Amino acid sequence: MRRLLIVGAAAATVLALAGCATPTPYQPIIAARPTLGGFSDTRLTADHYRVTFNGNSLTKRDTVERYMLYRAAELTLAQGYDWFEVDDRHTDRDRATYVDPDPFAFGPRYGPGFGFFRPNWRYYGRGYGWHSPLFGDPFWNDRFDVSTVEKFEAGAEITLHRGPVPAGTSRAFDARQVKANLEPVIVRPVPKS
Repeated sequence: MRRLLIVGAAAATVLALAGCATPTPYQPIIAARPTLGGFSDTRLTADHYRVTFNGNSLTKRDTVERYMLYRAAELTLAQGYDWFEVDDRHTDRDRATYVDPDPFAFGPRYGPGFGFFRPNWRYYGRGYGWHSPLFGDPFWNDRFDVSTVEKFEAGAEITLHRGPVPAGTSRAFDARQVKANLEPVIVRPVPKS
């Protein structure tokens, strides 16, 4: 009965956390909580900026790159310029693999507080036999939870310009056009009520 209560509580916790877990929305990065992700920009000179967007483990690479480009366009217009040129651009991936032992691998008979071991008899399909958590029974064999987490950060150094965008350059972007094209796919944080 106790194991059933523990499993039920764990399942409820997982479902509650899954309901809250969402990709990073388009938002400024919060200094007190940088793990939430978001955009940041740093002024390097009067018309030169570094723009970045950090996503959480649920934010896809293309979303991170799109939000960074959107922030560059938004910043360009806010500073009174018309277009920007990407001087340097990168996307970094942070990948980590976690291996956690199964928290339910040892029942009440084999826990650290039990102090000794006794074999447990069970039916295997062709007859009864005994198994041991110490001697490779498939029921007890190497139960681990392995998960890989990826997070992406896109960044660029941009130079802001006024006037029409020069033809024939692939590194120049019309800020108004970028903003208009990307606006429909930008997901902003849900206001708290």
